[in-house]
Amino acid sequence: MNICLIGEGAFAIKHLEAINNIKDVQVTSIVGGVEAATKEVADKYQIPFATLDLKEGLNQPGIKAAIIASPTPIHAAQALQVMQQGKHVLIEIPFADTLADAQAVCAAQKETGLIAMAGHTRRFNPSHQWMHNKIQDGELNIQHLDVQTFFFRRKNLNALGEPRSWTDHLLWHHACHTVDLFAYQTGEEISEIQAMQGPVHPELGIAMDMSIGLKTPSGALCTLTLSFNNDGPFGTFFRYICDNGTYIARYDDLVDGRENPIDVSDIDVSLNGIELEDREFFSAIRENREPNGSVHQTLAAMKVLDQLEQALGKIPV
Repeated sequence: MNICLIGEGAFAIKHLEAINNIKDVQVTSIVGGVEAATKEVADKYQIPFATLDLKEGLNQPGIKAAIIASPTPIHAAQALQVMQQGKHVLIEIPFADTLADAQAVCAAQKETGLIAMAGHTRRFNPSHQWMHNKIQDGELNIQHLDVQTFFFRRKNLNALGEPRSWTDHLLWHHACHTVDLFAYQTGEEISEIQAMQGPVHPELGIAMDMSIGLKTPSGALCTLTLSFNNDGPFGTFFRYICDNGTYIARYDDLVDGRENPIDVSDIDVSLNGIELEDREFFSAIRENREPNGSVHQTLAAMKVLDQLEQALGKIPV
């Protein structure tokens, strides 16, 4: 299967490294935003065709699908173009940064019948898969999901410490992971929300700290703390407080409430959540089925983000 990769930044590279572990799939075209950086990635990963033109990249021989790992503000527009050109699409999170754009992507999927998946990696991390299996089997019920999403981004830099051409967002990007995960793990719609934000950064134009609360009809709670001001270990850490145990997930790793490791090595064919996400996308294409994390399944999270944005007041971008 020939893939067009859209984006040349830190997360595009994560997908390239994941695809290297998947048989019968190869990236044969890359579409970037900066010519020199795009050529550098193409050369390093032996991608035969590199361009800044999306239409040209998608039209290379044999391209079956595209993975979008470009700046968030252009995800939805690129996803629409990919589907208009008859290609399946995996859109990195968030698949849109407004509810209207998310609904437009879902409408395009229905119209074309193509596979359209959002990159909700938390559904695939072995740690969260282990929790999901236990919840589905009735062994655990979530009482409270406490989540900390911490970064130190007082300058507009990406995960590699390089300058960004766009500004990341705590709500529409980072909170999106947890909102979807909470609904996915509980199997319920989110029925109540609350939100607060700290001061807006004078240069970046975004709130640097947020506190979000979610509740389902059964009474399960989610408390989400987000910060771009945290000068310390960064990332997202999930504490599942359940009726029958407490568990802490750190990306692909899982421990119990007393920090005893839990073996998740037999959960799936890999311990890399991004690789597992990509495998699901390719399998859905081959099997002509809706993938776990389709844009329709994850639209509910986008609706909640829209409600949270309204609760916070329109956030400057």
